[in-house]
Amino acid sequence: MFNKLATYFRNSHETLQRILLFAISAFIIVLLLPAEGKFKYEYQKGKPWKHDNLVAPYSFPINKTAEELDAEVQTVKTNTKLYFRTDSLVAAAKIAEFRKAAEEKGKEKKDGKVPEKDIQHCAEILETIYAKGIIRLGEELENKDAEFVFQLVDGNESRDAKFGEFYTIQAAYNQAQEKLKGMSEREKDFFADLLANAITHNIFYDQETTSKIMEDEMNAISRDRGMVEEGVRIIDKGDIVDYDKFQKLESLRANYETKGGVNSKFYLIYLGHSIMIGLSLMVLYLFLVLFRKQIAIDNLKVSFLLLIVLLMVFAARMINNVSTLSIYIVPFALLPVIVRTFFDTRVALFTHLVTTLIIGYFVPNGYQFVYLQLMAGIVSIFSFVNMQKRVQLFLSAGLIFITYCTAYFAMSVVQEGNITTIDTMYFAWFGISVLLTLFAYPLIFIFEKIFGFVSEATLLELSNTNGKLLRELATKAPGTFQHSLQVANLTESALFQIGGNVLLARTGALYHDIGKMDAPSYFIENQVSGINPHDELEFDESAHIIINHVLKGIEKAKKANIPDSVIDFIRTHHGTTMVQYFYRNYLKNYPEEEVDKKLFTYPGPIPFSKETAVLMMADSVEAASRSLKSYTSETIEKLVDDIINHQVAENQFVNTDITFRDITQIKKIFKKKLANIYHVRIEYPK
Repeated sequence: MFNKLATYFRNSHETLQRILLFAISAFIIVLLLPAEGKFKYEYQKGKPWKHDNLVAPYSFPINKTAEELDAEVQTVKTNTKLYFRTDSLVAAAKIAEFRKAAEEKGKEKKDGKVPEKDIQHCAEILETIYAKGIIRLGEELENKDAEFVFQLVDGNESRDAKFGEFYTIQAAYNQAQEKLKGMSEREKDFFADLLANAITHNIFYDQETTSKIMEDEMNAISRDRGMVEEGVRIIDKGDIVDYDKFQKLESLRANYETKGGVNSKFYLIYLGHSIMIGLSLMVLYLFLVLFRKQIAIDNLKVSFLLLIVLLMVFAARMINNVSTLSIYIVPFALLPVIVRTFFDTRVALFTHLVTTLIIGYFVPNGYQFVYLQLMAGIVSIFSFVNMQKRVQLFLSAGLIFITYCTAYFAMSVVQEGNITTIDTMYFAWFGISVLLTLFAYPLIFIFEKIFGFVSEATLLELSNTNGKLLRELATKAPGTFQHSLQVANLTESALFQIGGNVLLARTGALYHDIGKMDAPSYFIENQVSGINPHDELEFDESAHIIINHVLKGIEKAKKANIPDSVIDFIRTHHGTTMVQYFYRNYLKNYPEEEVDKKLFTYPGPIPFSKETAVLMMADSVEAASRSLKSYTSETIEKLVDDIINHQVAENQFVNTDITFRDITQIKKIFKKKLANIYHVRIEYPK
């Protein structure tokens, strides 16, 4: 029993790993979900109540709307009096400073004296000015008139005061000058500067007290406007959910979810969450197993899809906890854009659908959220065709923004029945979300490096024939380079017709023969002098050199950090076929010897995708076409049919999803392309 169990685990460890990945993801998402009950009724403002008559299950307060609370906060900010404080120490310090300065300056006079009565007179002027008060002007008093009232704190006393009651610095100085009129010009000149230096503010804005009073008044704002008593009917079936009923329903929902429902048990809530999330992720897994098996059996790809789902749920949960931010600031359109970059549109759409349904469960206005995100996600997938042009992402972002705004406008008009009540702030949230979507480029690069994926942008870079490796191929093996270009064109044309990753296949075709660079003269397309080095070798030695170009190509590609998805074309482009020319010559020259077929057989593996299969066909057909003695439509048709039929007979395509219909189309395309290459003309009847 134990041995059977151990064998099962050993043979199924990859499947068990996938199950564990989904289980861990479900567990994390459940932890992220709010741990409270979910209000079971769905409703929209302006729509009929479709459920049974609803009676208040318990007494609850009617919450004020955010707009009502904001209005009351603004009223508090507008009506709360500003607090100013008198600094009683300033006057005494400045008058003492004035007396000392007057005595010091008096010593500079010829007689060395200043009449005490004059100093005392000026000191009394200062006392009078400071007693009235010199107020400091700041931002809080900008554009305020003389009748502006504030609260003045002087010691332990507080009173209402008007701005016009007090001096400014300039007004205080002017008053001092007015009081000096009884003195001689000489005495005025003596005291003018001294008084100017002695005049400063003694009334200051008290920010701390003002803020505390304002905060206390804001805290005193009631968050509700009345109560709904237990047993009171809230709404009847068929009634329109008007403003008043909507507020009561919203208040009941908020109260219910905060309390977790009546007599709710949190372990049951977590159980429900677990089942719900488990079903959602199971649907995603079944989709992959049934329709995208190549992804489903690859734990790395599965991990990527689950990670991006988790990241979106986490971002939504965090933003949902911040009352000042809208859930629509999260760039949910990033998910389909990024997934579409590495996989196909169906995988992107299905992953986005599952993620949106999970998030829609715990965000406000779930139906509106799901509708908006699905519309934006679908548009992002359709508009984001490829990454070959950078402008594509900006175009896609613009279409996503238009979709968000249009869908929200339509839903708001239906719910509110009035254009003027639409919350325009949502358009700003949509704009921020779309701007964040532009971070797809760096995120795609990061995911490429972490998971070893290949984006279309990377394939474009690799397919540039001025790249280091392809430039080296063109220099060392020009014939092979030209052959690779022709194979790339044939492969691209065929895949464009039957469907597939055209850019990946073209890139693979350009690199499939880079192993020939080490011994270019041993391959016929590079032999321009008429000398064939194989004439000096045994047939098995020649076969070894020919076969070895596959292994050499893999080594060179890995050394140059070429992605595995491109290296796969090098590995599979000959599959497990034989080097027929040298094998048959060996049989012919050594009929009595037993031949080891492995010496003349490529190591494989055989193609495992539509792209690698088409490349194998294109490579063989293009190479064989060079040996035709005459180029007619008949010879080309026979060549293409014979080569591809032989590959099919040798089971080279059994691991691919290519169909006989695809193969028939591929043959037609190859025949047409080769006829164009070799300028085959149609022979008209005489």
